[in-house]
Amino acid sequence: MEIRVLRYFLTVAREGSLTNAANFLHVTQPTLSRQIHDLETELGQKLFTRGSRSMKLTAEGMILRKRAEEILSMVDKTEAEFNSMEHSIGGDIYIGGGETDAVKLIAKIAKDLRESYPDIRYHLYSGNSQDVTERLDKGLLDFGILIQPANIEKYDYINIPAKDTWGVIMKKDSPLAFKDKIRKEDLLNVPLICSRQVLSREHSKNEFVDWFGEDFGKLNIVTTFNLVYNAAIMVDAGIGYAITIDKITNTSESSSLCFKPLEPRLDSGLNIVWKKHQVFSSAAEVFLEKMRQTLQ
Repeated sequence: MEIRVLRYFLTVAREGSLTNAANFLHVTQPTLSRQIHDLETELGQKLFTRGSRSMKLTAEGMILRKRAEEILSMVDKTEAEFNSMEHSIGGDIYIGGGETDAVKLIAKIAKDLRESYPDIRYHLYSGNSQDVTERLDKGLLDFGILIQPANIEKYDYINIPAKDTWGVIMKKDSPLAFKDKIRKEDLLNVPLICSRQVLSREHSKNEFVDWFGEDFGKLNIVTTFNLVYNAAIMVDAGIGYAITIDKITNTSESSSLCFKPLEPRLDSGLNIVWKKHQVFSSAAEVFLEKMRQTLQ
């Protein structure tokens, strides 16, 4: 399976037709058709459903698209790392993480490094801990920012000297908005919007589940999310109350939303992690050393 053919395959999947894909790739349509046919023969699977003017991915084609995107991302990352070796320290650093105010610390480190290493480029990926660790394990990320609870046993890590405070985002005219703090009994009879990570039982310790105790099963969870931006839209539409952390949604005076912390207070620790025995690019090595100096 050639890298070039995988690029052809992804282009056809994106463009939705051989004609458009051939024009984009500057190859003839028969050549492109033959390459796709040979790929299907090699894999022993039909990758596209062919119409008179369009091509749609089959279920097998969708699987290959995900794998091909990962493979090509790794190829591009590797080529960029080797190209950067020919020059002064520069290149690409890939950082993934959940939505947290602690990203400001990473931004400060990146800003400080730019004065000495202006050729370093940063690529940010947003996702929950499962998304981030999956990409770390595949080598698609150099570093990951994880909000506890998260399993970090198989990674090297630095503790970030900051805490995320949990609470509830609601409309300012909501019945609970007059309260300074939200207790668990306040949430038992209202529609809730929760992140999938909060609801995950994959960790031996889940701070939010422990905070609710035996009443957790009584919650009326009407929506789940993995990005708080989307959850805030649902709250603003009147769908319910979002359980999330502070400082990542606009709750200023101009906003229709407000944030109320939980009582008893619930804080989550943060870690920046990377694969054990990771061989870093020169740019990532510089970034790691700066993180150690700043955060430790």
